[in-house]
Amino acid sequence: MAEPWPSYSSSSRGKKKRPRSPNDDATSSQGRTENSTSLEDNLIFSDTLIALQLMRTQFPKLEKSQLYSSVKDRTQVDRDLESLKKDRVLRVFKLNTGQDDHAIMFMDDYLKQVYVFLMESAVRRSKGKNQDCSEVFEWFEKYVLPSKLDVSIDHLELCSLLSNGGDARDKHITLLMNAGLLTRQLIDPNMYWFSIPSIGPILKGLTQGRKEVLSLLNRRKYKEMLLSSLEKTRLRLSPLDVRFHLRDLIGSGQIKTVQTATGLLARVSTD
Repeated sequence: MAEPWPSYSSSSRGKKKRPRSPNDDATSSQGRTENSTSLEDNLIFSDTLIALQLMRTQFPKLEKSQLYSSVKDRTQVDRDLESLKKDRVLRVFKLNTGQDDHAIMFMDDYLKQVYVFLMESAVRRSKGKNQDCSEVFEWFEKYVLPSKLDVSIDHLELCSLLSNGGDARDKHITLLMNAGLLTRQLIDPNMYWFSIPSIGPILKGLTQGRKEVLSLLNRRKYKEMLLSSLEKTRLRLSPLDVRFHLRDLIGSGQIKTVQTATGLLARVSTD
């Protein structure tokens, strides 16, 4: 499943795992949940784009499972996503964290990352360094991205589209891969996934955060906890906001929610 995709703070890299504080379940983490919207009050929406825009304020890059947690009609979500892709409002990326894991980014957010490479390429060319193949970033942005909206592209089609800008060779594709804009598929080396630059730490946080939230619930007697308390938990193993993981786990069906007199309950799914 896919999610709105979060920003990653470089200040979190290299930090040691922090022991869980006795007050972690009761108090919010500074800078994470303070002055932010309650997940319980904003879990379900009737409109896909509204859900995406709200979650974008929390996590600029999204996963589809988070979207499934927020809009009940999954068929409508899939139809809306296809429409928004065709209108070039957003782009979907395949992740390597699970068979059905996909990330969603608003197109303007994604293009900002591509523009970083375009600017660096322009600077190199202005200094006469035109032998490093950096012109490929301009070809990629101008000819490949507008033409190919799928999550993957084969080698021949990629070379054909890049050739609209110049003499595309393997060294150009290698440069795109090194920049994190393409990832070669393991099962078919002639196919590439479109990818998000510098996504590695986020994928690690996604995997570890999923395990930590589920472990926290599984240690409870009934494997459940009030959502309002759970969303205030500070995670030790993931730099991502706990709400990111909760939307992911609810949308993927690993956690289900039950309305009670005291509030919405999050429970490990046994299905």
